[in-house]
Amino acid sequence: MAQKVRTEAVEALAGVLFDGMTIMAGGFGLCGIPENLIAAIREAGTKDLTVVSNNCGVDGFGLGLLLESGQIKKMISSYVGENKLFEQLYLSGQLELEFNPQGTLAERIRAGGAGIPAFFTRTGVGTLVAEGKEVREFDGEMYVMERGLVADLSIVKAQKGDAEGNLVYRKTARNFNPMMATAGKVCVAEVEELVEVGALDKDNIHTPGIYVDRILKGPVFEKRIERVTTRARETAGSAA
Repeated sequence: MAQKVRTEAVEALAGVLFDGMTIMAGGFGLCGIPENLIAAIREAGTKDLTVVSNNCGVDGFGLGLLLESGQIKKMISSYVGENKLFEQLYLSGQLELEFNPQGTLAERIRAGGAGIPAFFTRTGVGTLVAEGKEVREFDGEMYVMERGLVADLSIVKAQKGDAEGNLVYRKTARNFNPMMATAGKVCVAEVEELVEVGALDKDNIHTPGIYVDRILKGPVFEKRIERVTTRARETAGSAA
């Protein structure tokens, strides 16, 4: 088995980046995003990218960095409401957008990883989502056909991983990462903790190493919070 462990994000992406490629990037908002790999793609300057991700980060962080540098040509997403630059680029015609209901996006990725070229869903029937797509009746209900998604590269982020590429995600940071790991022709994972082979509980591995081609321990994770809403602390006796 080829050695999968890499020491730096740039090294982990060596030889797999090319202009015009499709990249799946794990994460939901800023939760569970492969921060170091995104930064390495920016450093590489790879352009005309089609990026499959739930959203496109925020201004100045996450995938938003690749928007700022003009490297993204098209987004395949389900939520884009936190990024002003995204809005500006889209409305000015500088960014293409393929918009998906969130569950449909998740299933398109899962289908691609399972080798399923297309599937039918009731979601989106009779809306703009269904325009230009086949609509068929099953058991008296109308369904729209959606295509499975496959990427040239998947970049994912996990809490723990081993040298074989087995991955464990933490709570909601799991999100789109496991299904994206299966749907990339090449999968590169960054982890917070790289452990010895055999240290992970075999019954609780979320992504088997067979799906992961390269793995690295990320040197820094900012783990920014996308939006924080707080309320004033109650003073003693105020609740009485």
